[in-house]
Amino acid sequence: MRPPNPSPATSRLVLVLLAGIFAVSLSAIFIRLADAPGVVVALYRMLLASLLLAPLSVRALRKTPLSSHTFRYAGLAGVFLGLHFATWITSLSYTTVAASTTLVATTPIWVALFSWIFLKLSPPFTVLLGVLLAVLGAALIGFGDLGSDAGSAPLIGYALALAGALSAAAYFLLGRSAQRQGLGLQAYIGVAYGVAAAVLVPLPLLFGLSYTAYSTETFLWILGLALVPQLVGHTAYNYAMKHLDPTLVATAILLEPVGASLLALAIFGEVPTALTLVGALILLVGVAITTRNSRAVAPQSASQAP
Repeated sequence: MRPPNPSPATSRLVLVLLAGIFAVSLSAIFIRLADAPGVVVALYRMLLASLLLAPLSVRALRKTPLSSHTFRYAGLAGVFLGLHFATWITSLSYTTVAASTTLVATTPIWVALFSWIFLKLSPPFTVLLGVLLAVLGAALIGFGDLGSDAGSAPLIGYALALAGALSAAAYFLLGRSAQRQGLGLQAYIGVAYGVAAAVLVPLPLLFGLSYTAYSTETFLWILGLALVPQLVGHTAYNYAMKHLDPTLVATAILLEPVGASLLALAIFGEVPTALTLVGALILLVGVAITTRNSRAVAPQSASQAP
């Protein structure tokens, strides 16, 4: 008789997280290829993802007793998810893939800070060291990008990317709390994605943008965004966030700018500088340190979640 296995194996969680990182690394590439303003791309990305998931999400919600407290967490997570995509996707119109993806990858700083303040999860020194090294590497990638064509209005792009990082940190932690309180993954993403889409619906109108005046090719790239980075990538992140320490997951996500920069090199010819390559190496070292030292704190973190 096989012994019960109440939690996913570590190898499975790692594979899920790596698949999510690769899928999300394609996001900036698809956004660049979609010829539409950032808020329009963000709206259709979330709307399509919500519609594709609707059958599974509705069925899961019918089977789940949803308290107002849990719904509040999931709904707020959706608000921050919508803000994340509106700000980050728009940043790609003002700066390069490398700069945008590395600045939005400062998410672990805010995850660690918010976890410390709101969840009372004090990370050990080794985890903080790994996070700091990873963020330093990400910053070097961004600074290395300044040596080339940094985009049409890089300061605006940097500010929007940082706003995307802050809202992503809030999204991860609110979603973790909703799932820890018994809301299943399918039910959670149904609520979060639906709320995110609702938040984004009025933005094109507010900015005087068209909802429909875009090519078929643009809508196909947005569909690709909804299918691969959103459904595969972010669902994998949420699954990993439920079972692993939030700082570990957010730090591993720092691998995204490495993948996105390599894809931008292959597709758009954006050649990384020497400083960018050094930053990538430091980032990987930081991810390795955090991964190795976060496993011991994950069970304690889970028990302290609200």
